Amino acid sequence: MADDFPQSVLFCCDHNSTRSPMAEGLMKKFYGHRAYVQSAGVKHELEIDGFAVAVCAELGVELERHRVRSFDEMEEWGDDLTGFDLIVALSPASQRRALDMTRTFHIDVEYWPILDPTGLGETREAKLASYRQARDQIVGRMQDRFGPASEA
Repeated sequence: MADDFPQSVLFCCDHNSTRSPMAEGLMKKFYGHRAYVQSAGVKHELEIDGFAVAVCAELGVELERHRVRSFDEMEEWGDDLTGFDLIVALSPASQRRALDMTRTFHIDVEYWPILDPTGLGETREAKLASYRQARDQIVGRMQDRFGPASEA
């Protein structure tokens, strides 16, 4: 599937605070400018998750400046979903929303079942381990789908 590289990808999850920003940052790091990449959430009520920032920083991906946004805000700001070749949903709720929003357009929607690390683990190290697991699941799915990282 790596030769089927999209020109634009939207990653989505529930809040755009953990999984989808990690995927957006990792995609930009691994594949550079090969594709336009954004992320969004079904809801917008959280800020970027500090543990997501920490585990992505371990791979050289900077998320501190990520601005959380929802599908509704994307539409309000004039971002047209029809401009994306591929929407990758990282949660069941975001998959439902993406399929609902794209039913009148031809946009591929893929579902990658990625662990939601929020709320897992009692200690800081246990929490970080959960977030690393989610990050590594994203990296694995990304490399399966788009080919080896070019570390752009």
